[in-house]
Amino acid sequence: MEPTRVLIVETDPRAGASLRAQLRELGFDAAESGSADEALSTAASFRPAVALLDAMAPGCDGATFVPKLRALAPHVSVLVLGGAEEGPAALVAQGSGADGYVMRPTAPNRLRAAVERAGERRALRAEIAGLRERIRGRLALIASSPELVSVFELVRRVAPTKATILIHGESGSGKHHLAQVVHELSPRRERPFVSVNCAALSETLVESELFGHEQGAFEEADRRRNGRIEEARGGTLYLHEVGQLPPAVQVRLLRVLQEGAYERLGGRELVAADVRVVAGSSRDLAEEVRHGRFRDDLYYRLNVVSAELPPLRDRKADIPALVTYLLADRSSAAGTPPLSAAPGVLSAFFAYPWPGNLRELAAVVRLAASRAAGPELRLEDLPPVILGGQAEEGSGSGLIPGATLFEIEREAILRTLEQSDGSTARAAEVLGVSVRKIQYRLKEYRAGQLGRRHPAAVVAFGGE
Repeated sequence: MEPTRVLIVETDPRAGASLRAQLRELGFDAAESGSADEALSTAASFRPAVALLDAMAPGCDGATFVPKLRALAPHVSVLVLGGAEEGPAALVAQGSGADGYVMRPTAPNRLRAAVERAGERRALRAEIAGLRERIRGRLALIASSPELVSVFELVRRVAPTKATILIHGESGSGKHHLAQVVHELSPRRERPFVSVNCAALSETLVESELFGHEQGAFEEADRRRNGRIEEARGGTLYLHEVGQLPPAVQVRLLRVLQEGAYERLGGRELVAADVRVVAGSSRDLAEEVRHGRFRDDLYYRLNVVSAELPPLRDRKADIPALVTYLLADRSSAAGTPPLSAAPGVLSAFFAYPWPGNLRELAAVVRLAASRAAGPELRLEDLPPVILGGQAEEGSGSGLIPGATLFEIEREAILRTLEQSDGSTARAAEVLGVSVRKIQYRLKEYRAGQLGRRHPAAVVAFGGE
């Protein structure tokens, strides 16, 4: 292992040489500088992990020197050197970005402990920066609120393990995003990430989708088909709305988690299941277990690690950062100058309860951005439901209780068209589908399938 590199900034040549020899004896790689300018020049090539900074060195005050040093040696951990009489200067340096204080004379054991702790802090900074870079664009974890920071810390700890993770959260809160982050921070990140929406498929279809089928397993099975578990081999399988799996499929999934093997539908050959399972649910699975709708043994297998995504109404401090990201992302994709949100817009966003969570916020921002005539989103660019400060009756999470999938899709398209002033291009952009699909559906509705309209708030898309 490469020794920790330590940069000494010491105006007294004798003290600097002594400290350098002491650090080398302790197993560190040390370089010595006598001034701020020399230290910055050395740092550019030496790239220290730790810097020992003379509290009284000219030009080495924390307010100006530490940021310059970190620009050349990212994440470097800075320790201030000084005696008891230099305490005030040391405190000023620490308040401006230094990480700690080392008292002179530097006893070997104290020096080693201080440098090792500083090196660990530097490694942690680098790790966190790397994680943030790798999950850039994951809407669910753009956050400063304590609720989301704790979720991020949990994911950072458990992602490298093999543990099964159960993600709870309301519809639109970002469960799919979080599952992708788990995959990207795991050793399986180079292998496939495969997602299955358990709520969107019938019992026969979800069984075939997960486990695959052999030729002749059912009437339409004209050839063998691999399931999603097989497609995810070596990677991560995300089961969205796992609480809606039929009982028979729950039994088969339990066997996968217990034995690491399964059979295709209509087959007898055992297939190895080398996948890491992450499950998401907007239902309270513990409550489902109590009512006999979900197997308790499967629940315990899935709930090895539990992550709770709070709804957007409980993390409104994150709204400005989320809006900034969404506007920048849209501008980047469209090749247009970035928009900003006028203060009144953010006030309206804070007042609204966001029943559709992140998905609804993303759709509202996209719609408002498509209407904006200048460099800012204005209140008049927002849909009326947002300006009212409350969701319209029946909006819920954007779904209509008791409605068919056809009715839900129809309502989403018609409502979005209404708020897009009839523009199929804008509606397609908001809904994340092609203009051709919008036009095809409108043709169906005009042919007599329109039926009764339901009142609904903006239906938002793009996250689970």
